[in-house]
Amino acid sequence: MAALVKGPKVRLVVAAFIVAALCAPVLAATKAHRPGSGLAHRPASGLAARKDPAKKDDPPINAPHAILIDAENGSVLFERDPDVMIFPASLAKLMTAEYVFHLIKTGKLNLTDEFPVSENAWRKGGAPSRTSTMFAALHSRISVDSLIHGLIIQSANDACIVLAEGLEGTEAAFAAKLTQRAREIGLPKSTFANSNGLPDPGTQVTTRELGILARQIILNYPDLYPIYGQRDFTWNKIKQPNRNPLLALDIGADGLKTGFTKEAGYGLVGSAVQNGVRLVEVVNGLSSPKERAEDGRKLLEWGFKNFEHRILFAEGQTIGYAKVFGGAESSVPLVAPGLVQVMMPKAGGDRLVARIVYNGPVPAPIAKDQAIGELRVWRNDKVILNMPLKAAEAVAQGSLSQRAVDAVAELMIGLFRAGAQKL
Repeated sequence: MAALVKGPKVRLVVAAFIVAALCAPVLAATKAHRPGSGLAHRPASGLAARKDPAKKDDPPINAPHAILIDAENGSVLFERDPDVMIFPASLAKLMTAEYVFHLIKTGKLNLTDEFPVSENAWRKGGAPSRTSTMFAALHSRISVDSLIHGLIIQSANDACIVLAEGLEGTEAAFAAKLTQRAREIGLPKSTFANSNGLPDPGTQVTTRELGILARQIILNYPDLYPIYGQRDFTWNKIKQPNRNPLLALDIGADGLKTGFTKEAGYGLVGSAVQNGVRLVEVVNGLSSPKERAEDGRKLLEWGFKNFEHRILFAEGQTIGYAKVFGGAESSVPLVAPGLVQVMMPKAGGDRLVARIVYNGPVPAPIAKDQAIGELRVWRNDKVILNMPLKAAEAVAQGSLSQRAVDAVAELMIGLFRAGAQKL
């Protein structure tokens, strides 16, 4: 089938691969495609060696840790040392917000619920702490809605602690929930020891996972995300401005968070929309608020200027086929949940390689819309997209003779692979 890639000098190669055969868990190419499907089969081991010599210039930023992501599908447009564990400072408050948002969305917490301000929260995060605070009064009760506004707009440490104690009893118990929740949303490395990112060796994240977390908040909580774009918030008769410097710029910015500690340096997680395209960025480890603001602006502007969306597959278009074991059909067509598109450099010249990866052959019967595997797309030598694939149609279990033939075929393949591994 023909992909719908448009633009100058863009080449797309699509290949289907089985990552774990039922009889032998090894990486292998499969002929699970129908004649004329246009699928090309190439050894997976050769992919990493393919590099486009015509690399685009990096954005003019100084941040030692940075990433720029297409919010729509998570494809990475630029990265710099994004997988090293770093101290997040107040950027950790994004995880606290996500956890609270999740409880609200699932009906376990209401915006009108109130929590008390304990002496611990007041001393460690309130006025006596001389850190960022919403100036919550000792022993007062504050609604979840106001605490969220304090957390996001004022970067209030007391708001975080009040939420932590109100929800889990202690901040340590709350931090354990944050780490657990991080794993649930696809953050395998990040760990949290408190609710607010104040210095603690147990609170560490990666730049990449901060970007994933920001995208999670933007996409999954559209009713609550707009709080990040509010310019100020008043509590206890004290009006404080939003600390995000991007909001004052004419670049479409509407979030998310700044952070600073001596250990972490100055950091920023930002997002902006231009012409219907939303980008998410993270910059960290900078030396001053000015440098942080400049890098945040430059990285977003670089992304909007140099990239544009290209459609790879239309919604509902068959992307490839997976081999079926014991079915009435030998293969099943695969489709994505929706439109498949990626951000590509406007100047062109990049090579795209798309691979269908799944555990197979897939045993019949197969239900329509059953999850089968995923589509992985590389731009030059970097993965820029992972998208789940599902069965486009149902496949019934085959006859006894069909199943017998498939069983013999898999047995022979298994014996061949076992012999090859010994060589």
